[in-house]
Amino acid sequence: MAEMGLDPRSLSPAIRVDVSTDHSSGVDVFGTPDAFVRNLQREFARNAERYRLMKWAGQAMPGITVHPPGSGIMHTINMERLSQVVVRESRDGIAWIHPDLMIGTDSHTPMINALGILAWGVGGLEAEGALFGVPVTLRIPEVVGVRLTGRPRPGVLATDVALTVTALLRAQDVTGAFVEFFGPGVSALSVGERGAIANMAPEYGASTGYFPIDEATLSYLRLVGRSADHVAAVETYAKENGLWFDPQAEPVYTAVIDLALDTIEPSAAGPRRPQDRFALGTTRDCFEPPLDGAVGAGLTDGAVAIAAITSCTNTSDQRMLLAAGLLARRARKSGLRPPPWVKTSLAPGSPTAENLLRRAGLLEDLEAVGFAIVGYGCTTCIGNSGPLTPAVAEMIGKPGFRPVAVLSGNRNFPGRVHPDLEYGFLCSPPAVIAFALAGTVAIDITADPLGTDGDGAPIRLADLWPSEQDIDAALAAMATADFAQAYGKAALNPLWASLEAPAGDLFPWDPASTYLRRPPFVQASIAAPTTAPSEPLLVLGDDMTTDHISPAGHIRADSEAGHWLVARGANPRDLNVYASRRGNFEVMVRGAFQNRLVRNLLAPEAPPGWTIHAPTGEMVTLTEAAERHARSGTPLAIVAGERYGMGSSRDWAAKAVALLGVRSILAVSFERIHRTNLIGMGILPLLLPPGTTPETLALIPGDRIDVPLGLSGLAPRVAWPVRLLRADGRVEALATVAAVETSLEVTLLRHGGLIPHVLGSFRSHEEAA
Repeated sequence: MAEMGLDPRSLSPAIRVDVSTDHSSGVDVFGTPDAFVRNLQREFARNAERYRLMKWAGQAMPGITVHPPGSGIMHTINMERLSQVVVRESRDGIAWIHPDLMIGTDSHTPMINALGILAWGVGGLEAEGALFGVPVTLRIPEVVGVRLTGRPRPGVLATDVALTVTALLRAQDVTGAFVEFFGPGVSALSVGERGAIANMAPEYGASTGYFPIDEATLSYLRLVGRSADHVAAVETYAKENGLWFDPQAEPVYTAVIDLALDTIEPSAAGPRRPQDRFALGTTRDCFEPPLDGAVGAGLTDGAVAIAAITSCTNTSDQRMLLAAGLLARRARKSGLRPPPWVKTSLAPGSPTAENLLRRAGLLEDLEAVGFAIVGYGCTTCIGNSGPLTPAVAEMIGKPGFRPVAVLSGNRNFPGRVHPDLEYGFLCSPPAVIAFALAGTVAIDITADPLGTDGDGAPIRLADLWPSEQDIDAALAAMATADFAQAYGKAALNPLWASLEAPAGDLFPWDPASTYLRRPPFVQASIAAPTTAPSEPLLVLGDDMTTDHISPAGHIRADSEAGHWLVARGANPRDLNVYASRRGNFEVMVRGAFQNRLVRNLLAPEAPPGWTIHAPTGEMVTLTEAAERHARSGTPLAIVAGERYGMGSSRDWAAKAVALLGVRSILAVSFERIHRTNLIGMGILPLLLPPGTTPETLALIPGDRIDVPLGLSGLAPRVAWPVRLLRADGRVEALATVAAVETSLEVTLLRHGGLIPHVLGSFRSHEEAA
């Protein structure tokens, strides 16, 4: 703004903004009562530069509230501290009351739907536009109703329900739909249980997983400390406006799916996708070839390398957290502990969890079996799992050794939890502890012994599993005062309070920084249209997740990003994680498509992050190929299969691709948030014709894709004719459709993306004035 001759103070958020620092907490220290404090100290040491930027932003821009490290995960903070359900406010002297609504820059934003608040996740780019006055628009969605009946049987937890719902709805294909839960079974679920189900909306492909307002909502609001007056206003408003839950109501939906809660069994999902649910005791049946016994050093094929109670998905439900604590208590009394190769951790969604566990007398029991609190953040769930234990690390890559992660998170894509772990299983918090005690997934966890007690007698899961009455008794220890106390303590974090931040309207960029570099796409100019055919940079298969496109885990010293950092003085033994380097475009673009499971069909023999430079036939890195094509003025394209961009909402999966020079992506289907991120970066998303896949196209080096990039005729869902220019001279027509849903998205693409649109709008307003 300043470089354009405009007042930077005019770029101020138009809406309330809450920022959480939950993606930088790592598990360096585990298994000790002081793990949280030591991990937090390391977090600040690594990320102080980024945190100064955040602290500066909170001071320079009115309306931005930064919740400091150690405050918890954004979704849990929202549930416990920020949500109102019904908002009362004054605008221009007029009193208003209206439903609460929000957007969040994370795909798991729908967790707040558990309280009856309509919310959905958007990409960072879309949210940046909303901050500065660009409307959030979406095509009116299909609304799918899920009729719940019955109630979960004893021993069935919210995770089991969430995984069952995920498998059911993925099979029904609710991609992009708003899902609403209705029917008498809703009343059988607490808000914490609803939260676990709503949180998984991106895993079942929906935009939301909405639960209505009812007595459970009011009880939760009272629990977390909302005033009696506010709770009464929520009830009155919901009832007067037809928003109050009626268990007998039969709304009209696009489609209705039935689920009887009393048919659900203890479950797990994996080993590569969250929708692949199975009965809890059958993990060993998920491997092909089958698990194959001992591999040395006391380890077996299928050894549990990481056991993590992590993420907001399950730790925000007090009953599941207490169930884990009660199981730990019984395991401790039986003398059970995880084998030394298992890395254990407990990272709740907020610091209120510690208060609850202390009141219930369960924190010491969890610590005794290795599950000490390591942080209040996403940790293992988003790849900040830290180093593996030495025993496992030494065996990585040995023939016949397939180590696994077991976590209570929401995603288990290969390499997400740790770059060396291809296999991951999702299950409830107490089941995570059970697998940790066993040290392997090569057993029937529901029937086989987990270990032996002091007398040599076998101990099974049934011996440890708490009753519903035990959980109810522990839950009675919860106190409303604990919520305000926990968050108040987190806000006064001395590490945050003592952190010095720059002052003034302009942030002082440090040219030598390896964390914060001014990105080249923050400009008002628009890339000139080109008529040149596009070169395919990558040809990819199905389920190319944002974890594959833009990783969040540990940066290896031998990676392209690692080489860049080490050459500029970074410590090769502690390069941090990609999630903490998002302020450095040089790192992020070099991290794109580095996941070891990425296979480029254009060059199947190429390692991840490499491709063929067609004009020379050389195999080069993606950044080298991008630089060569940029010099020749050649636009680039990517071809992909189904569900391109599924997973996290991270906008760097679009930013990095744009920086590589990609102007269009042709895919069988796109996940919703990533599609909008692509448009926000000025990348044209195109749907391949039915029946056409990357495999059937059979592109080879030298083939080109003639994509019209002038965009003058662009409209929502318009046919967009593409030509394949084969290396042998043949020309083939390809009848694609623009994956564009609204007129605003058309405008953004024509302007070259969101940022040029916003800056250009400010400049136009200033010139008009």
